[in-house]
Amino acid sequence: MQYPSRILEKAVDEISQLPGIGKRTALRLALQMLKKPTSQTENLAKSLVSLVNDIKYCKKCHAICDSELCDVCSNPMRNHDLICVVEDIRDVMAIENTSQYKGVYHVLGGKISPMDGIGPQQLKIDSLVKRAADAKEIILALSSTMEGDTTMFYLYKVLKDTEITLTTIARGIGIGDELEYTDEVTLVQSIQRRVPYAASLSN
Repeated sequence: MQYPSRILEKAVDEISQLPGIGKRTALRLALQMLKKPTSQTENLAKSLVSLVNDIKYCKKCHAICDSELCDVCSNPMRNHDLICVVEDIRDVMAIENTSQYKGVYHVLGGKISPMDGIGPQQLKIDSLVKRAADAKEIILALSSTMEGDTTMFYLYKVLKDTEITLTTIARGIGIGDELEYTDEVTLVQSIQRRVPYAASLSN
């Protein structure tokens, strides 16, 4: 594709590196920005710079937040004895949107995937083990994919000898489905009907 401006070409190249955005879509977005008031594009640029430089991660659950503790971990009304383990912040947002879960979270930061070079060492597992000492139940709420199941089984092996109750969400969520795309009703029912993880291994 020939560009009339190197500045435009550079902008398109950068935008097209975002997931799901090809060069044509990136060009359309870049040209749209040129049509908008300068202040609007500048505000977008500032928000992206702030996203990279100012975003924080909760020192307890590792969710994205604006301070040392996220709103969930700092809320005394939440049940801190109940920890829901999820892959990333998108899953936290999906569950929070149901307004039904009253426990806290632990964000692993991914799933075990040897093909992608992601092992247990790359995930927030050590801090989960430490938190387990002060909790009564851990819900394994990972997507029902091969990577999700592998990660849950690894966590089960790490935590099975502790006194904590280890459960997993009910399989109302289809095999291979990502948690973040599950509708709220199914997600709520999956959490409410959670089962002991050990029992799920025999299914």
